[in-house]
This record gives sequence, structure tokens and C-alpha cells, in this order.
Amino acid sequence: MRHIAIGLFALLLPLGVHAAETDTSRFQLERSGDHFVRLDRQTGAMSLCEEKDGTLVCRMAADERAAYEQELDRLSARVTALENKSIVNKALPSDAEIDRSIGIMERWMRSFMGIVKEFQSEEERNTLPQKT
Repeated sequence: MRHIAIGLFALLLPLGVHAAETDTSRFQLERSGDHFVRLDRQTGAMSLCEEKDGTLVCRMAADERAAYEQELDRLSARVTALENKSIVNKALPSDAEIDRSIGIMERWMRSFMGIVKEFQSEEERNTLPQKT
């Protein structure tokens, strides 16, 4: 009986691993009665698998499913909170913020125009007389 189980396991292992994931070192299959237990070595998650119509079909265990649903709910709440926060941040600026921004831009433009005038006056002083 043990040799039959090992033989069946050896035959179904490539099918199950190929159906679930191509990385053979990530998952480990173990026989448990008439089902298989698939262990994800990266996450530690376990799934129950059974053969249906020549393929290995795996489903999450009940406690994993509950944890999965809780994580989805948590992430959905976080997305909703971030979306609501971004709507608040898209509000128009106050008059004081606009006045401050315009003041900063005015100072920058005056400084820039001063530099331009310096270059123009320097250029006028350094012009050579025309020899025509």
C-alpha cells in the first residue's frame, strides 16, 4: 500500500506542481488520506488538494480563507481612506496661500529681471564700434 501511495504521489507531483506553480522548490505536496496537502515554503500557507478529472485542484484551508478575507477588508478600508484623503487634499488653496505664492513669484521675477538688466547693461558697455 505504501509503495502504491508513493508511486501515485510521484506520478501526480509533476501535475500538481505544474498546475499550481512552475517553481518546484516553492511548494511541497504530502499525501493525507485521499487528499494532498500543499505547503507553500515561502509563505507557510497550506492548501488542501484533490484530484479531479486528472488534474490536481487545490483550495485554501478555512482559517487561511478567513485571514485572506480579513486582509482584503483591511486593504479595502485603507484604499478608501487614502482616496478620501486625496479628495480633501485636492481642495482649492485659501486666499492667504494664494497671496503668499504670488509674493514669492513676484520676488523671484524681480530678482530675475534684475539679473537680465545687469546682463543688458554689461553688454551695452562691451559693444565694439562698427567698422563699416
